[in-house]
Amino acid sequence: MPGLWCDFDVAGKATEANRLEAQASDAEFWNSPVQAQAAMRELARLRGTVERWLSLSERTSTTHELLGLAIESEDRHMLDTLVPDGAALLLEAEELEFELVLSGEFDARSAILAIHAGAGGTDSQDWAEMLFRMYTRWAERAGFKAEVLDLSQGEEAGIKSVTIEITGEHAYGYAKAERGVHRLVRLSPFDSAHARHTSFALVEVLPEAEADVDVQINPHELRIDIFHSGGAGGQNVNKVATAVRLVHIPSGLVVTCQNERSQLQNKEVALRILRSRLMEIAIRERLEERDKLKGEHIAAGWGNQIRSYVLHPYKMVKDHRSGFESTNPELILAGELKPLMKAYLLSSFEGE
Repeated sequence: MPGLWCDFDVAGKATEANRLEAQASDAEFWNSPVQAQAAMRELARLRGTVERWLSLSERTSTTHELLGLAIESEDRHMLDTLVPDGAALLLEAEELEFELVLSGEFDARSAILAIHAGAGGTDSQDWAEMLFRMYTRWAERAGFKAEVLDLSQGEEAGIKSVTIEITGEHAYGYAKAERGVHRLVRLSPFDSAHARHTSFALVEVLPEAEADVDVQINPHELRIDIFHSGGAGGQNVNKVATAVRLVHIPSGLVVTCQNERSQLQNKEVALRILRSRLMEIAIRERLEERDKLKGEHIAAGWGNQIRSYVLHPYKMVKDHRSGFESTNPELILAGELKPLMKAYLLSSFEGE
Protein backbone atom coordinates (compact mmCIF):
# COMPACT_ATOMS: atom_id res chain seq x y z
CA MET A 1 0.00 0.00 0.00
CA PRO A 2 2.67 2.52 -0.94
CA GLY A 3 1.74 6.12 -0.39
CA LEU A 4 -1.36 5.55 1.72
CA TRP A 5 0.33 6.87 4.87
CA CYS A 6 0.95 10.20 3.12
CA ASP A 7 -2.65 10.31 1.88
CA PHE A 8 -4.09 10.49 5.39
CA ASP A 9 -4.91 14.10 6.25
CA VAL A 10 -4.72 14.26 10.06
CA ALA A 11 -5.24 18.02 10.06
CA GLY A 12 -8.28 17.70 7.78
CA LYS A 13 -9.89 15.06 10.01
CA ALA A 14 -9.18 17.17 13.10
CA THR A 15 -10.77 20.21 11.41
CA GLU A 16 -13.88 18.19 10.56
CA ALA A 17 -14.08 16.99 14.18
CA ASN A 18 -13.74 20.59 15.42
CA ARG A 19 -16.55 21.65 13.08
CA LEU A 20 -18.88 18.98 14.46
CA GLU A 21 -17.89 19.89 18.01
CA ALA A 22 -18.72 23.56 17.33
CA GLN A 23 -22.13 22.55 15.93
CA ALA A 24 -22.83 20.48 19.05
CA SER A 25 -22.32 23.56 21.22
CA ASP A 26 -25.25 25.28 19.48
CA ALA A 27 -28.55 24.75 21.34
CA GLU A 28 -30.47 24.35 18.05
CA PHE A 29 -28.24 21.40 17.15
CA TRP A 30 -30.17 19.26 19.65
CA ASN A 31 -33.61 20.12 18.24
CA SER A 32 -33.30 16.98 16.12
CA PRO A 33 -32.11 14.33 18.61
CA VAL A 34 -31.72 11.54 16.02
CA GLN A 35 -29.53 13.61 13.69
CA ALA A 36 -27.61 15.04 16.65
CA GLN A 37 -26.81 11.53 17.93
CA ALA A 38 -25.62 10.50 14.45
CA ALA A 39 -23.33 13.56 14.33
CA MET A 40 -21.94 12.77 17.79
CA ARG A 41 -21.16 9.21 16.73
CA GLU A 42 -19.30 10.58 13.72
CA LEU A 43 -17.45 13.03 16.00
CA ALA A 44 -16.37 10.19 18.30
CA ARG A 45 -15.16 8.16 15.31
CA LEU A 46 -13.16 11.09 13.90
CA ARG A 47 -11.60 11.88 17.27
CA GLY A 48 -10.63 8.24 17.79
CA THR A 49 -9.04 7.99 14.33
CA VAL A 50 -7.05 11.21 14.74
CA GLU A 51 -5.84 10.17 18.20
CA ARG A 52 -4.64 6.79 16.91
CA TRP A 53 -2.63 8.39 14.08
CA LEU A 54 -1.12 11.06 16.34
CA SER A 55 -0.22 8.45 18.97
CA LEU A 56 1.42 6.24 16.33
CA SER A 57 3.37 9.21 14.97
CA GLU A 58 4.66 10.18 18.42
CA ARG A 59 5.67 6.63 19.35
CA THR A 60 7.37 6.12 15.98
CA SER A 61 9.40 9.32 16.44
CA THR A 62 10.42 8.31 19.95
CA THR A 63 11.47 4.81 18.86
CA HIS A 64 13.41 6.27 15.92
CA GLU A 65 15.32 8.61 18.23
CA LEU A 66 16.09 5.82 20.70
CA LEU A 67 17.31 3.56 17.89
CA GLY A 68 19.65 6.33 16.76
CA LEU A 69 21.05 6.65 20.27
CA ALA A 70 21.40 2.88 20.64
CA ILE A 71 23.30 2.58 17.35
CA GLU A 72 25.52 5.57 18.19
CA SER A 73 26.37 4.22 21.65
CA GLU A 74 26.51 0.59 20.42
CA ASP A 75 24.09 -0.39 23.19
CA ARG A 76 23.17 -3.97 22.22
CA HIS A 77 20.70 -4.38 25.10
CA MET A 78 18.75 -1.28 24.05
CA LEU A 79 18.73 -2.44 20.42
CA ASP A 80 17.36 -5.86 21.43
CA THR A 81 14.60 -4.10 23.39
CA LEU A 82 13.67 -1.70 20.59
CA VAL A 83 13.48 -4.22 17.73
CA PRO A 84 10.20 -5.83 18.94
CA ASP A 85 8.78 -2.33 19.57
CA GLY A 86 9.62 -1.35 16.00
CA ALA A 87 7.98 -4.50 14.62
CA ALA A 88 4.81 -3.81 16.64
CA LEU A 89 4.71 -0.22 15.37
CA LEU A 90 5.08 -1.43 11.78
CA LEU A 91 2.18 -3.86 12.21
CA GLU A 92 0.02 -1.11 13.73
CA ALA A 93 0.93 1.23 10.87
CA GLU A 94 -0.09 -1.40 8.30
CA GLU A 95 -3.47 -1.85 10.02
CA LEU A 96 -4.05 1.91 10.10
CA GLU A 97 -3.00 2.22 6.46
CA PHE A 98 -5.50 -0.45 5.46
CA GLU A 99 -8.27 1.44 7.24
CA LEU A 100 -7.72 4.20 4.66
CA VAL A 101 -9.14 1.76 2.12
CA LEU A 102 -12.29 1.63 4.27
CA SER A 103 -12.99 5.31 3.77
CA GLY A 104 -16.23 5.03 1.81
CA GLU A 105 -19.29 6.99 2.87
CA PHE A 106 -20.81 4.07 4.81
CA ASP A 107 -17.75 1.85 5.41
CA ALA A 108 -17.55 2.63 9.14
CA ARG A 109 -21.09 1.36 9.74
CA SER A 110 -22.52 -1.95 10.80
CA ALA A 111 -23.80 -4.24 8.05
CA ILE A 112 -26.85 -6.28 7.18
CA LEU A 113 -25.85 -9.44 5.31
CA ALA A 114 -28.38 -11.73 3.60
CA ILE A 115 -27.69 -15.17 2.11
CA HIS A 116 -30.09 -16.78 -0.40
CA ALA A 117 -29.79 -20.37 -1.64
CA GLY A 118 -29.69 -20.59 -5.44
CA ALA A 119 -30.77 -23.28 -7.87
CA GLY A 120 -29.72 -26.75 -6.80
CA GLY A 121 -32.27 -27.83 -4.21
CA THR A 122 -30.98 -29.32 -0.97
CA ASP A 123 -27.32 -28.94 -1.98
CA SER A 124 -27.69 -25.19 -2.45
CA GLN A 125 -29.62 -24.84 0.80
CA ASP A 126 -26.84 -26.72 2.60
CA TRP A 127 -24.30 -24.42 0.90
CA ALA A 128 -26.23 -21.38 2.13
CA GLU A 129 -25.99 -22.75 5.68
CA MET A 130 -22.24 -23.34 5.26
CA LEU A 131 -21.85 -19.69 4.23
CA PHE A 132 -23.97 -18.65 7.22
CA ARG A 133 -21.56 -20.48 9.56
CA MET A 134 -18.57 -19.01 7.71
CA TYR A 135 -19.76 -15.42 8.18
CA THR A 136 -20.74 -15.82 11.83
CA ARG A 137 -17.30 -17.31 12.55
CA TRP A 138 -15.62 -14.48 10.61
CA ALA A 139 -17.58 -11.92 12.63
CA GLU A 140 -16.44 -13.57 15.86
CA ARG A 141 -12.79 -13.62 14.70
CA ALA A 142 -13.01 -9.95 13.71
CA GLY A 143 -14.50 -8.87 17.03
CA PHE A 144 -17.92 -8.07 15.56
CA LYS A 145 -21.29 -9.14 16.90
CA ALA A 146 -23.50 -11.24 14.60
CA GLU A 147 -27.24 -11.45 15.24
CA VAL A 148 -29.77 -13.39 13.15
CA LEU A 149 -32.62 -11.11 12.09
CA ASP A 150 -34.56 -13.62 9.99
CA LEU A 151 -34.06 -17.23 8.95
CA SER A 152 -35.96 -19.58 6.66
CA GLN A 153 -35.14 -23.27 7.04
CA GLY A 154 -34.76 -25.65 4.10
CA GLU A 155 -37.19 -28.51 3.55
CA GLU A 156 -34.68 -31.35 4.13
CA ALA A 157 -31.47 -29.65 5.24
CA GLY A 158 -29.75 -26.30 5.22
CA ILE A 159 -31.51 -22.94 4.87
CA LYS A 160 -33.37 -21.13 2.11
CA SER A 161 -32.27 -17.72 3.34
CA VAL A 162 -30.93 -15.89 6.38
CA THR A 163 -30.46 -12.23 7.24
CA ILE A 164 -27.74 -11.29 9.75
CA GLU A 165 -26.87 -8.00 11.39
CA ILE A 166 -23.09 -7.63 11.84
CA THR A 167 -22.39 -4.91 14.39
CA GLY A 168 -19.05 -3.17 14.79
CA GLU A 169 -16.91 -0.38 13.37
CA HIS A 170 -16.11 -0.96 9.67
CA ALA A 171 -18.25 -4.11 9.55
CA TYR A 172 -19.82 -2.92 6.29
CA GLY A 173 -16.46 -1.80 4.90
CA TYR A 174 -15.16 -5.36 5.19
CA ALA A 175 -18.37 -7.28 4.49
CA LYS A 176 -19.13 -5.44 1.22
CA ALA A 177 -16.30 -7.52 -0.29
CA GLU A 178 -18.63 -10.55 -0.07
CA ARG A 179 -21.47 -9.17 -2.19
CA GLY A 180 -22.27 -11.44 -5.13
CA VAL A 181 -22.73 -15.08 -6.14
CA HIS A 182 -20.67 -17.77 -4.37
CA ARG A 183 -20.13 -21.13 -6.11
CA LEU A 184 -19.37 -24.47 -4.45
CA VAL A 185 -18.10 -27.63 -6.20
CA ARG A 186 -18.05 -30.84 -4.12
CA LEU A 187 -19.20 -34.45 -3.84
CA SER A 188 -22.82 -34.15 -2.74
CA PRO A 189 -23.64 -35.66 0.68
CA PHE A 190 -27.28 -35.77 -0.47
CA ASP A 191 -26.65 -37.85 -3.61
CA SER A 192 -26.66 -41.63 -3.06
CA ALA A 193 -24.13 -41.96 -5.91
CA HIS A 194 -21.92 -39.26 -4.31
CA ALA A 195 -21.77 -37.45 -7.63
CA ARG A 196 -20.08 -34.09 -7.97
CA HIS A 197 -22.50 -31.16 -7.64
CA THR A 198 -22.20 -27.42 -8.21
CA SER A 199 -24.22 -25.19 -5.89
CA PHE A 200 -24.80 -21.44 -5.85
CA ALA A 201 -25.81 -18.90 -3.23
CA LEU A 202 -26.30 -15.14 -3.43
CA VAL A 203 -24.86 -12.88 -0.73
CA GLU A 204 -26.29 -9.37 -0.32
CA VAL A 205 -24.56 -6.80 1.90
CA LEU A 206 -26.20 -3.53 2.95
CA PRO A 207 -24.93 -0.70 5.15
CA GLU A 208 -27.14 -0.27 8.20
CA ALA A 209 -29.36 2.78 7.73
CA GLU A 210 -29.98 5.25 10.52
CA ALA A 211 -33.67 5.92 11.15
CA ASP A 212 -34.89 9.39 10.13
CA VAL A 213 -31.37 10.37 9.00
CA ASP A 214 -30.64 8.30 5.88
CA VAL A 215 -34.16 7.16 5.02
CA GLN A 216 -37.59 8.42 6.02
CA ILE A 217 -40.49 6.06 5.40
CA ASN A 218 -44.02 7.41 5.11
CA PRO A 219 -46.30 5.07 7.12
CA HIS A 220 -49.03 5.61 4.52
CA GLU A 221 -46.74 4.04 1.89
CA LEU A 222 -46.45 0.79 3.84
CA ARG A 223 -48.70 -2.27 3.77
CA ILE A 224 -48.27 -4.43 6.86
CA ASP A 225 -49.34 -8.08 6.76
CA ILE A 226 -49.42 -10.23 9.90
CA PHE A 227 -49.25 -14.03 9.65
CA HIS A 228 -48.29 -17.16 11.60
CA SER A 229 -44.60 -18.02 11.89
CA GLY A 230 -43.37 -21.33 10.55
CA GLY A 231 -40.68 -23.75 11.74
CA ALA A 232 -39.20 -24.44 15.16
CA GLY A 233 -39.63 -21.85 17.87
CA GLY A 234 -41.74 -23.05 20.77
CA GLN A 235 -45.41 -22.78 21.68
CA ASN A 236 -45.91 -19.34 20.12
CA VAL A 237 -45.16 -20.65 16.64
CA ASN A 238 -48.25 -21.39 14.52
CA LYS A 239 -50.53 -20.36 17.43
CA VAL A 240 -50.01 -16.60 17.63
CA ALA A 241 -49.68 -14.42 14.52
CA THR A 242 -46.32 -12.70 15.14
CA ALA A 243 -44.62 -12.79 11.74
CA VAL A 244 -44.63 -9.52 9.82
CA ARG A 245 -44.47 -8.76 6.11
CA LEU A 246 -43.82 -5.15 5.05
CA VAL A 247 -44.60 -4.02 1.52
CA HIS A 248 -43.16 -0.65 0.53
CA ILE A 249 -45.69 0.40 -2.11
CA PRO A 250 -43.62 3.01 -4.05
CA SER A 251 -40.61 0.71 -4.56
CA GLY A 252 -42.36 -2.67 -4.45
CA LEU A 253 -39.84 -3.94 -1.87
CA VAL A 254 -41.08 -6.75 0.37
CA VAL A 255 -39.42 -7.57 3.72
CA THR A 256 -40.51 -10.46 5.93
CA CYS A 257 -39.45 -11.14 9.51
CA GLN A 258 -40.60 -14.00 11.71
CA ASN A 259 -37.56 -14.65 13.88
CA GLU A 260 -38.63 -12.76 17.01
CA ARG A 261 -41.32 -13.83 19.48
CA SER A 262 -43.44 -10.68 19.31
CA GLN A 263 -45.16 -8.92 16.45
CA LEU A 264 -43.68 -5.56 17.52
CA GLN A 265 -40.11 -6.91 17.52
CA ASN A 266 -40.57 -8.45 14.07
CA LYS A 267 -41.97 -5.17 12.75
CA GLU A 268 -39.00 -3.18 14.12
CA VAL A 269 -36.49 -5.61 12.60
CA ALA A 270 -38.32 -5.59 9.25
CA LEU A 271 -38.25 -1.77 9.24
CA ARG A 272 -34.48 -1.77 9.85
CA ILE A 273 -33.94 -4.12 6.90
CA LEU A 274 -36.31 -2.08 4.69
CA ARG A 275 -34.47 1.17 5.48
CA SER A 276 -31.15 -0.43 4.52
CA ARG A 277 -32.59 -1.81 1.28
CA LEU A 278 -34.04 1.59 0.35
CA MET A 279 -30.74 3.29 1.12
CA GLU A 280 -28.87 0.72 -0.98
CA ILE A 281 -31.19 1.47 -3.93
CA ALA A 282 -30.51 5.19 -3.53
CA ILE A 283 -26.74 4.57 -3.43
CA ARG A 284 -26.90 2.36 -6.52
CA GLU A 285 -28.92 4.93 -8.46
CA ARG A 286 -26.44 7.64 -7.50
CA LEU A 287 -23.48 5.51 -8.65
CA GLU A 288 -25.22 4.61 -11.92
CA GLU A 289 -25.91 8.28 -12.61
CA ARG A 290 -22.25 9.09 -11.91
CA ASP A 291 -21.10 6.34 -14.27
CA LYS A 292 -23.46 7.60 -16.98
CA LEU A 293 -21.96 11.07 -16.68
CA LYS A 294 -18.47 9.55 -16.93
CA GLY A 295 -19.55 7.46 -19.91
CA GLU A 296 -18.65 4.17 -18.23
CA HIS A 297 -20.27 0.80 -18.79
CA ILE A 298 -22.49 -0.24 -15.89
CA ALA A 299 -22.05 -3.90 -14.92
CA ALA A 300 -24.94 -5.91 -13.50
CA GLY A 301 -22.95 -6.58 -10.34
CA TRP A 302 -25.63 -8.43 -8.35
CA GLY A 303 -25.56 -11.44 -10.64
CA ASN A 304 -21.79 -11.78 -10.98
CA GLN A 305 -20.05 -14.89 -9.69
CA ILE A 306 -17.36 -13.51 -7.40
CA ARG A 307 -15.81 -16.59 -5.83
CA SER A 308 -15.48 -20.34 -6.29
CA TYR A 309 -14.95 -22.89 -3.51
CA VAL A 310 -13.78 -26.27 -4.87
CA LEU A 311 -13.67 -29.26 -2.49
CA HIS A 312 -13.40 -31.96 -5.21
CA PRO A 313 -11.49 -33.12 -7.29
CA TYR A 314 -8.94 -30.71 -5.77
CA LYS A 315 -9.11 -28.12 -3.00
CA MET A 316 -9.06 -24.44 -3.83
CA VAL A 317 -10.83 -21.15 -3.17
CA LYS A 318 -10.45 -18.48 -5.84
CA ASP A 319 -11.75 -14.92 -5.84
CA HIS A 320 -12.44 -14.09 -9.48
CA ARG A 321 -12.14 -10.33 -8.94
CA SER A 322 -8.80 -10.03 -7.15
CA GLY A 323 -7.25 -13.31 -8.32
CA PHE A 324 -6.58 -14.35 -4.71
CA GLU A 325 -6.26 -18.14 -4.33
CA SER A 326 -6.02 -20.49 -1.36
CA THR A 327 -5.55 -24.26 -1.24
CA ASN A 328 -7.09 -24.43 2.25
CA PRO A 329 -10.87 -24.05 1.83
CA GLU A 330 -11.49 -25.54 5.28
CA LEU A 331 -9.70 -22.59 6.92
CA ILE A 332 -11.71 -20.08 4.89
CA LEU A 333 -15.02 -21.84 5.60
CA ALA A 334 -14.03 -21.66 9.29
CA GLY A 335 -14.12 -17.86 9.02
CA GLU A 336 -10.58 -16.88 7.98
CA LEU A 337 -11.84 -14.35 5.43
CA LYS A 338 -9.64 -11.34 6.12
CA PRO A 339 -6.96 -12.16 3.48
CA LEU A 340 -9.67 -12.60 0.81
CA MET A 341 -11.44 -9.40 1.83
CA LYS A 342 -8.22 -7.37 1.98
CA ALA A 343 -7.08 -8.60 -1.45
CA TYR A 344 -10.38 -7.56 -3.05
CA LEU A 345 -10.67 -4.23 -1.22
CA LEU A 346 -7.07 -3.28 -2.09
CA SER A 347 -7.55 -4.21 -5.76
CA SER A 348 -10.75 -2.12 -5.85
CA PHE A 349 -9.08 0.81 -4.07
CA GLU A 350 -6.10 0.82 -6.43
CA GLY A 351 -8.41 0.66 -9.43
CA GLU A 352 -10.32 3.81 -8.47
